Amino acid sequence: QVQLVESGGGLVQAGGSLRLSCAASGTIFSIPTMGWYRQAPGKLRELVATITSARGTKYADSVKGRFTVSRDSAKNTVYLQMNSLKTEDTALYYCYVLFNSASVYWGQGTQVTVSS
Repeated sequence: QVQLVESGGGLVQAGGSLRLSCAASGTIFSIPTMGWYRQAPGKLRELVATITSARGTKYADSVKGRFTVSRDSAKNTVYLQMNSLKTEDTALYYCYVLFNSASVYWGQGTQVTVSS
């Protein structure tokens, strides 16, 4: 079993920054892919950013140039640095890990609220 613990969400004014962290624990040898999704009220969950073990990254168009995903593989931790936040970034942010077996695990979610 794998557990994911997120931290770093909160309330911030538009234009501000937040940094999310997500630490994975359990029976882990390596994690090929880690990343973040988000879900705003009344909307579907959407991909925000992913990062592979080779440090390849992918971003949603809406966050390119403002968000940066990174990872510390030794700590099984993924980060999301969010700058120039907009009110439309308000959502519940979930981290996830994806193994080669196609098994996926999710964090409990951390709320990000951006006020105008």
